[in-house]
Amino acid sequence: MKTAFTIKQRSKQWSSLKSCQVDLLVIGGGITGAGIALDAQTRGINTILIEMQDFAAGTSSRSTKLVHGGLRYLKQLEFSMVAEVGKERAIVYENGPHVTQPEWMLLPIIEGGTYGKWASSFGIRLYDYLAGVKKSERRQMLNREQTLEKEPLLRKKGLKGSGYYVEYRTDDARLTIEILKRAVEKGVQAFNYTKAEEFIYSQGKLVGVQVKDCLSGESFPVYAKKVVNATGPWVDLLREKDGSKKGKYLHWTKGVHIVVDQHRFSLRQSIYFDTSDGRMVFAIPREGKTYIGTTDTDYYEDLEHPRVTEQDRNYLLQAVNDMFPSIKLTSEDVESSWAGIRPLIHEEGKSPSEISRKDEIFYSKSGLITIAGGKLTGYRKMAEKVTDLVVKELSREEQRTFKPIQTASIPISGGDVGGSKQFPRFVAQKIAEGVVLGLKQENVRKLVHRYGTNVDDVFEIIRTGRTEAETYQLSLEIYGALLYGLQHEMVATPADFFIRRTGAIYFEIDKVKKWQIPVIQLMKDYFEWDESRTDAYTRDLEKQIIFATKVVSSDEKL
Repeated sequence: MKTAFTIKQRSKQWSSLKSCQVDLLVIGGGITGAGIALDAQTRGINTILIEMQDFAAGTSSRSTKLVHGGLRYLKQLEFSMVAEVGKERAIVYENGPHVTQPEWMLLPIIEGGTYGKWASSFGIRLYDYLAGVKKSERRQMLNREQTLEKEPLLRKKGLKGSGYYVEYRTDDARLTIEILKRAVEKGVQAFNYTKAEEFIYSQGKLVGVQVKDCLSGESFPVYAKKVVNATGPWVDLLREKDGSKKGKYLHWTKGVHIVVDQHRFSLRQSIYFDTSDGRMVFAIPREGKTYIGTTDTDYYEDLEHPRVTEQDRNYLLQAVNDMFPSIKLTSEDVESSWAGIRPLIHEEGKSPSEISRKDEIFYSKSGLITIAGGKLTGYRKMAEKVTDLVVKELSREEQRTFKPIQTASIPISGGDVGGSKQFPRFVAQKIAEGVVLGLKQENVRKLVHRYGTNVDDVFEIIRTGRTEAETYQLSLEIYGALLYGLQHEMVATPADFFIRRTGAIYFEIDKVKKWQIPVIQLMKDYFEWDESRTDAYTRDLEKQIIFATKVVSSDEKL
């Protein structure tokens, strides 16, 4: 029987924590915090995780959605980073092939561009070597004609050829959720909408955190032997609370992505191309859309609600139109967009694109452990470093022994298919089962890639809930996904469902507008919301739709 991971169990779980001390409290429910929670719990460390927003609501749902080896870091001579994250992406893929898939990437070689033919060939070959790329995915060098055959929309002027290599595309928010779900199955207690308000000290040492349940308004202490600050862009704010923000500090930069329909930008092939100012941009097809990003600019504004500006959007449109001159995209073609904040460690004199994506641990006098910097691909190694430190401390203080790290071979939730080689057969089998249920083949495929082996639970919800789906006038796949999210993925608000659990607000905005009213009505009945709370969540979703579909003239709140 699966461990309950639902808002309905929340008060019961909180009650069990009020009179005990846990080994580890992780603050931050993004990819790094989720990775730490899974690693720590599987080594025998009793762990709680709290997140002040929804899980993955910050940077971990706003990335380029690639688990990639970082080809561009070769240009910065960061060979060890390329080697580490290149190997890590293979582990991420094997442990969760439903949310991560190989994506062949074309790197056009343009006369006068950032990468020449020799540099591209040598760079990608070195990349393959450092990253340990398997033989079937090693780079190829294509001539001009072969390149245009792969992607006819590319500019022809100055095109000499291309490099052809593999990256891995993922759903960043789903990856985070699946890691957390596995952590919960292993014994972690994880809470979204729970804010760390103040630290609790005894004789100068950190012993707990005063937390606030933002859903109920209740506030109470949670005591822990060790506390980890894994809050991404917010880590310095917690260091300030602890009085330990000294020396190195965060440098925030903003990355923006825009989404257009494939009818306007019918990209056949993922492209990684350089811009007129020497930066690199991705254009990636996904589920009938093409998304383009990213920008890299200094950021000083609201961390919770970074906005896409006209300048951000126009920069990406210009970059695309320069490389794909026949499509002539305009602002009217942009269906949705998102902005994310990179929590980089400041390096004096360097531009946003030049700052290293390396991670670092800060350890304060009070005992607060902070993990800063890093990138999505390296989340597991970041978690390993933090958990190693926690193990070292607890072993010394309590003479305890702990299990070795296991996360390299632990499938994330939904990933129990026996590895990537077995996944295509699994998909074919589940598509056949879903069609028998009355679902369209393309919708079943999306469900299988979203939920992996958990799709059986979604199928069962659909099988037994047809009448209720009809009552709320919801399609079977939306109904199944929503109920599964409510019962197994700690969905608390309509925005949780449409943004982090499904990605619909970015890639299927029309479906969000179509289904928002019946989804809210079902959630209202499920949670027994009053009119005030229902109206608040309705307004919040409408605000998120505006954030995703409208740009502003500057980084100001609406």
